[in-house]
Amino acid sequence: MKFFIDTANLDQIKEAQALGVLDGVTTNPSLMAKEGISGKNNVLKHYVDICTIVTGDVSAEVIATDYDGMIREGEELSELHEQIVVKLPMTKEGIKACKYFSDRGIKTNVTLVFSAGQALLAAKAGATYVSPFIGRLDDVSTDGLMLIEEIREIYDNYGYDTQILAASVRHTMHIVNCAKIGADVMTGPLSAILGLLKHPLTDIGLAQFLADHAKANQ
Repeated sequence: MKFFIDTANLDQIKEAQALGVLDGVTTNPSLMAKEGISGKNNVLKHYVDICTIVTGDVSAEVIATDYDGMIREGEELSELHEQIVVKLPMTKEGIKACKYFSDRGIKTNVTLVFSAGQALLAAKAGATYVSPFIGRLDDVSTDGLMLIEEIREIYDNYGYDTQILAASVRHTMHIVNCAKIGADVMTGPLSAILGLLKHPLTDIGLAQFLADHAKANQ
């Protein structure tokens, strides 16, 4: 399973990259605003800055909601860097734009997916990635992981190449469970990724090893 980090914070991206397990980045206008990045030129430059840190795909989201606007923005984003993936909303216009870009060899990520039917449409339109938001489904008492399982079954049935990118990952067990049920990619915060490192028995064992080493060298 690929590990993406969902942020616009360059320091966090660098930390995840230094860990040696980072495969890409997802971000959006809300995450850009959280880092105080505003203005079109600053946002575009920030996407390029992210691409210089990582070696994998970087999802850059369009703001437009109409087809022509999505095409204009998506083409501009795709020209920024070869690693850019055009991130499109799961709407009628978004699916049409997805087909436009996929026909031209431009990678896409269809986002805000909350049903298997939506994921099926995205795959039919040639999406590179489809992003079901499992955490947001959990927030409304719906099983987000079940959606991943449904999409996995459908894609396997018909051999779709679209990668399931589990989004809105909130914690470490989301990552583990997504891996168990066959998500191709997960994107989440740095804290969830680092959480995979933690186990109390590891800490206890290391402390004991160090204590024994100290005794042996007195």
